[in-house]
Amino acid sequence: MRFILHTYGCQMNVRDSEAVTALLEAAGHTPVQREDDADLIVVNSCSVRAKAEDKALGKLGLLCATKRDRPDRRVGLMGCMAQRLGAEIFTRVPGLDFAVGTRCAGAIPRLLARVLAGESGLLETTDLNEMPDVVEAHTDSGHAAFVTILLGCNRRCAYCIVPDVRGSEYSRPAREILAEISALVRNGVREVTLLGQSVMNYGRTNPVWDASDAPSPGGFTEPFARLLEAVAAVPGLARLRFTSGHPSGVTDQLVRACAALPAVCHHLHLPVQSGSDPVLTRMRRGYSRADYLDAVHRLRSAMPDFALTTDVIVGFPGETADDFEATRSLMNEADFDNAFIFKYSPRPGTPAAAWEDDVPDTEKMRRNQVLLEDQDLRGAAANARLVGTLQEVLVEGPSLRNATRWSGRSPGNKIVIVEPIPGIAAGTLVRVRITRAAPQTLYGDVLPC
Repeated sequence: MRFILHTYGCQMNVRDSEAVTALLEAAGHTPVQREDDADLIVVNSCSVRAKAEDKALGKLGLLCATKRDRPDRRVGLMGCMAQRLGAEIFTRVPGLDFAVGTRCAGAIPRLLARVLAGESGLLETTDLNEMPDVVEAHTDSGHAAFVTILLGCNRRCAYCIVPDVRGSEYSRPAREILAEISALVRNGVREVTLLGQSVMNYGRTNPVWDASDAPSPGGFTEPFARLLEAVAAVPGLARLRFTSGHPSGVTDQLVRACAALPAVCHHLHLPVQSGSDPVLTRMRRGYSRADYLDAVHRLRSAMPDFALTTDVIVGFPGETADDFEATRSLMNEADFDNAFIFKYSPRPGTPAAAWEDDVPDTEKMRRNQVLLEDQDLRGAAANARLVGTLQEVLVEGPSLRNATRWSGRSPGNKIVIVEPIPGIAAGTLVRVRITRAAPQTLYGDVLPC
């Protein structure tokens, strides 16, 4: 069949979609770019916010409606929403052919074969307490790849449904991860991003290093810092990133690894969610405002060029005007390079869902807009400081907005737009002198090798 996947949510979902694409190709199916050309459409869903679920449900309803004119079309669902709703999804979306939960992505080719044989309404979820089945398949993704190292989450933040739909934490064995990354690099990958819901918790809940493994040359004893060192040593790997972080993971060894290992990019996505201690306590985030700012200080003291991005929730139950101003002041003090700001929405089954959602929508919108405007100013100032500097840029391909220019990313994860030169190609590392800056984008000239 000709197929296409629509992916909502985080990089974990992006990685899951890539794995399913590779499995479907291996089973003889063909990916296409346009929905109109597809005989099979799979929606990879997110349950972190109500808006994400609403978008996925709306899309599924529209897709199933097209089956009236295209009776041979098949529509499937995968991911967090399928895990959360289970069999209820077939009542919510009549005409849906199959649904698979998290940790079940590998079942899709098998379920599709059953659908093509005449079955329908097929559901496969898993007991999230069982050992996960990790799909290592990758597409020919070019210069960059995601690699999952930690599945699930143990944090139980009051607003978050992730532990209920992705299960408890499980860290993959280091040897398995290194073998996967080595194979990717042999196939031309230059940059790898290590993925986990709380990625720096890697190795805290189950053993990941064998007693027979060689000791860390740098003396790293913490599992995650030791993994960074081992991955950074893979021959041919140019860049290494990891996401998402938690302030508790910003240990002295983590800071030393980031500073000492040339392949590790000086950028981290470190969600803060709020700058108010009372709100952080109700959120069950496990750190204080001072803890968070201490992590920021230690990273930037060791690496002054370190770029930080974050997530923020506005309008959490009980958030007062003073709480909001505390968040606003923390964001200024942390001087984030970018921030993703969300209005709180209750998620079924979470502790916060039982609390009064007492911040009016209009006030949530106002607070959201204030933080966005603040961040535009911060982003513009941070990028302006880079004008005149030399940046090593990993070229990704033609710019989406102007195909006559090329786009890439700096080690700090800044988008950099350049004029093409002979020999430039996706995956090329080039030196760029920055000539102009916008709040979210840098512009520059490629220098000769």
